[in-house]
Amino acid sequence: MAEKPNILWFVADQMRADSLAHLGNPASVTPNLDRLAEEGASFAHAYCQNPVCSPSRCSFLTGLYPHARGHRTMHYLMRPSDYNLLKSMKQAGYEVVWIGRNDVLPSTYDKSEYCDLYFDGTDLVDKHGVAGLRSPFGQGMPDVKPFVPDTIAGADPRYSFYMGGFPEHSLDRTFDWMCVRAALRYLGEYRKDSGKPFFVYCTLMFPHPPYMVEEPWFSLIDRASVPPRRPDVETLSGKASMLQKIRERQGLGGWTEDQYRELRATYLGMVARFDHQLGLVLDELRERGLWDDTAIFCFSDHGDLTGDYGITEKCQNSFEDPLTNVPLLIKPQAGVSVKTGVHEELAGLIDLPATVADLSGADLGYMQAGVSLVDALSHGKAVRDAVFCEGGRLHGEISAMEPAHGPESPYWPRISAQHEEGPAHTKACMMRTERYKYVMRLYEEDQLYDMEEDPMETRNLIADPAHAKTVRAMRERMLSFYMETADFVHPVMDKR
Repeated sequence: MAEKPNILWFVADQMRADSLAHLGNPASVTPNLDRLAEEGASFAHAYCQNPVCSPSRCSFLTGLYPHARGHRTMHYLMRPSDYNLLKSMKQAGYEVVWIGRNDVLPSTYDKSEYCDLYFDGTDLVDKHGVAGLRSPFGQGMPDVKPFVPDTIAGADPRYSFYMGGFPEHSLDRTFDWMCVRAALRYLGEYRKDSGKPFFVYCTLMFPHPPYMVEEPWFSLIDRASVPPRRPDVETLSGKASMLQKIRERQGLGGWTEDQYRELRATYLGMVARFDHQLGLVLDELRERGLWDDTAIFCFSDHGDLTGDYGITEKCQNSFEDPLTNVPLLIKPQAGVSVKTGVHEELAGLIDLPATVADLSGADLGYMQAGVSLVDALSHGKAVRDAVFCEGGRLHGEISAMEPAHGPESPYWPRISAQHEEGPAHTKACMMRTERYKYVMRLYEEDQLYDMEEDPMETRNLIADPAHAKTVRAMRERMLSFYMETADFVHPVMDKR
């Protein structure tokens, strides 16, 4: 590749893979994501490496697993000594533009090593923190109250994260819309003859709860087409105790299926709005003549339970597909062959830095735990036999807990369970192969699911004698995984 491509990362927060129309959701309205899959590739079996925000983002920005540098919690963030793809791409000659969510660096850190422009939700500023490209849009929630459909009006909303619908344009001044406008403004002013390709990292806040969206997306979703949710966790055996505790404390046992369906439809409305926002950015690339020169990555940091198993939001050490199977779409720059459409090969978000390095020719400066997806992208060739996702903590590992929340917080059901010394918040690691999902748990029973026969992960086969050979093979592969990734040598040798 003679010239470096521009790169766009357009990132959702808490978006499930099965919330996209081209991945099989009959109620979804995602025409831009579906078109991107037709022009590029959509990996149906892409997985995050931790099911909550900060550890996942630290992983996909380093190409290292959360355990490698201790990034296993929501609050142990990157330090100056940590590798970071944004820093590497800036060193490789890219103009790096960071728009939106942080969740990886302490807010007080100087970001000049990581990017040339940073949009914090208010202003697009240069590396010195001096206002550069200013956004004319303020920040804040609307003065209007959401409207709640009659279907859900009688439900207890306290821990459900459900908020409802808003009038059209009433959310125009909120974070995601300002981030999209900042991206459009940057692309609109970018000069192809500037001598620098761009790396735009645009990372939005939604469809993270609360479940809320404005018109026309609120009413866009056909409620009758919303797929059925997974069974309530108390009706299943062999599930993680964390799910049981959140279920008990969120108090959604009295919700009807119609009420759950309304919540899930609102979430899909948020996904549809994200799709529209992506479409605006993709249209700008086309109109500016940047489409062929730009490699596009669209994905989410992790998923959301959205009523599955009778639970909303997320948790850190359960690995069902609603939490860990995420959208991942890649459209490479012109000149790179691509097998268009939906791909069945396994992929991890940890593979993104290696893929960027492969497409751009950039030297990231250190050994990756992820692998490039270019062979899968171009030829449909499997590049890994398994993907891994990890979470939880050791008994007594107080540093891995989130700060306590009181019962007035919607996060109290999950975080209160994390502060107990039972097995609920303890260490576990998932391995997904082509057919099976295996979860090794340090203090609880392991899990094994046949993803072909039981895609909703309702029957734990770990104690089934008929699967004993499979369990042994999965455990041996897990041991190899930890041997391969437990540590690494810093590429810069100490001077003696």
